[in-house]
Amino acid sequence: MINHYETAKYNHTRHERVTRHLDDVEGTLTVDASQKYQRIVGFGGAFTEAAAFTLSKMSFDKRNDVLNAYFHKTEGLGYNLGRVAINSCDFSLENYTYVEDYDVNLSTFSIERDKANIIPMIKDAEKVRGDTIELLASPWSPPAWMKDNNDMNHGGKLLSKYRQVWADYMVKFVETYQAHDVSVFALSVQNEPAAKQVWDSCLYTGEEERDFVKYFLGPTIEKSKVPKTKIFIWDHNRDLIVKRAKAVLEDPVANAYTYGIAFHWYVSEAFENLHQVHKLFPDKALLFTEGTIEGGVSLHAFESGERYARNMIGDFSHYCTGYIDWNLTLDEHGGPNHVGNYCDAPIICDTANNIIHKNYSYDAIGHFSKHIERGALRIGSSSNHDGIKHVAFENPNGKKVLVVQNETEEDCALQVSCDHTHHNILFCKRSISTITF
Repeated sequence: MINHYETAKYNHTRHERVTRHLDDVEGTLTVDASQKYQRIVGFGGAFTEAAAFTLSKMSFDKRNDVLNAYFHKTEGLGYNLGRVAINSCDFSLENYTYVEDYDVNLSTFSIERDKANIIPMIKDAEKVRGDTIELLASPWSPPAWMKDNNDMNHGGKLLSKYRQVWADYMVKFVETYQAHDVSVFALSVQNEPAAKQVWDSCLYTGEEERDFVKYFLGPTIEKSKVPKTKIFIWDHNRDLIVKRAKAVLEDPVANAYTYGIAFHWYVSEAFENLHQVHKLFPDKALLFTEGTIEGGVSLHAFESGERYARNMIGDFSHYCTGYIDWNLTLDEHGGPNHVGNYCDAPIICDTANNIIHKNYSYDAIGHFSKHIERGALRIGSSSNHDGIKHVAFENPNGKKVLVVQNETEEDCALQVSCDHTHHNILFCKRSISTITF
């Protein structure tokens, strides 16, 4: 007995059905559990100030509906990962930091602002999940006084005289969150270090990132109260990931301090670059840490779901170990965002009318996160039909999970084989399917 879960553009339904038996097939799709690849750490989204503030504007019941939709282990997407910003990001209400200007001793360090909405959202999500949510913390910019442009926005660089202070600051963030019983398992050095943005941003060359890890962040974590905190480098797009990984990881000291490479989906879908990084540095984790549909809210656009599924299949097929989406939720405008960089989210909260909208991106993520458990292994899958995208996993209990995307305008019937069994299955045009064996 197998189950086939499908989300399709043309029937606009989200449903479960048992495999249809067909007489004619156009090709084969084979799952091979003897081929084992990377282990999966899980799925999640970002606890931005925008997401937390938006939820605070909803009724108690609607707020709980959103948290259940994401974090409940059986009724929701089962998220176990998250991402938080160190200081403000564009999806904050304004620029802010945790210290007073020029406090190099960090004696004024305080996360009181995060305690207003962000930490309560994390705590409530953990109650829904019934378990800890592991967080990646990423800085968008140091305080303005630590930078050569004296501005949290518009790029700029960290002044060399403040590198140790900034490393201390980042580690103090982790220690302070831990003291509030919030688990930060990893830091990334810098969000999008190659992008000069009109919002919170800071530029690093590969060599500057290498030296910051090697001489400052790595040793500071090692001597801290949180010595097991992992370091991810890059935290930017796939297009330059090979060059940036080599710049840092070819240095043996920086390599030893680095746990993995974080990446985003903007600019290109060069999945093969992930494979190349894995070949060069097979002991380093590849973690997806941000992707979103830009340009504001686009309710119920099936193409958004297709983009998510296509990217998730492509990334997991090339050694990605986990998937952290961007804002967990946004308001009816795609914000708030302090520079007007509005985006979409899998769940949109209409704060004016207290209405929740689930986008097809939510369904697309669910095709993975609702079925692939933490600790699952990617396993082999192959097809002789060029129009079908696919990726397969084996959960710790031995259950197999196959995710299939048919982005073409034609229905496609395939013979799907797994564990010496064969099933003829129809994959509808413009559909995303999950099959469990």
